[in-house]
Amino acid sequence: QVQLVESGGGLVQPGGSLRLSCAASGSIVSINAMAWYRQAPGKQRELVARISSGGSTNYVDSVKGRFTISRDNAKNTVYLQMNSLKPEDTAFYYCNADILTYYMGRYWGQGTEVTVSS
Repeated sequence: QVQLVESGGGLVQPGGSLRLSCAASGSIVSINAMAWYRQAPGKQRELVARISSGGSTNYVDSVKGRFTISRDNAKNTVYLQMNSLKPEDTAFYYCNADILTYYMGRYWGQGTEVTVSS
């Protein structure tokens, strides 16, 4: 059994910052790629940022230069540092990880809400 638990969401003013965390726990052998997705009301879920097991990263164009994804392999945790937040960043943010237990599976967290508003 694997769980991903996100934290760090909330209400922030435009231009502000938030740091999201997502910790994986359970019978984990190893974790490959980890990622953050988001889903705004009435929109499809989109990939925001992804980090490989080796630390390579990629981002959706709309967050490049503002968001940074990182991971702490010792803690099985992925982070998303979000700076210069805009109202259009408002969404539920979900973490996602490819985790090897007895088999390789893709797991999702429950989501954390980010609201950017004055």
